[in-house]
Amino acid sequence: MSSEVSGKAEASGELKAVQAALRAEHAAVYGYGIVGGKAGEERQAEAQAAYDAHRARRDALTRAVRDLNGKPEPAAAAYALPFPVTDADAAVRLAVELEERVAGVYSDVVRAAGGERRRDAAQALREAAVRAARWRGGSVAFPGLAERAAPAGPPSTPRT
Repeated sequence: MSSEVSGKAEASGELKAVQAALRAEHAAVYGYGIVGGKAGEERQAEAQAAYDAHRARRDALTRAVRDLNGKPEPAAAAYALPFPVTDADAAVRLAVELEERVAGVYSDVVRAAGGERRRDAAQALREAAVRAARWRGGSVAFPGLAERAAPAGPPSTPRT
């Protein structure tokens, strides 16, 4: 494979990862509108700060997509929630879910990108993991990697 073809493939992979992160940020901005409405007064400042952070990341990703010669995907009018959000506890669970999803897509950007974009994605992953830990009240070992965050099942025994 020539270096030109290789470079295009890498750029295409980077653009796909950045577009996925942009989609996740659109969804997070929408989701935090729900979280803010249900989280309870004691967590309003935290919800507002997360909303603002996701809006800023969304705007930065929009610029990044353009820098990669892509067309930024627009936000949807609405997003399906993973479960009904009817009270403060559900709002907190939604915030954790949003942050974990965002961390996951940023881990893909870290893999696909280099240089400053990679550093920005790693910072965004860290911020999402910290917000998830705050909402959850604890952390996971490998933020952004769902297969690593899941609790291990019982060890299997070999069949004889």
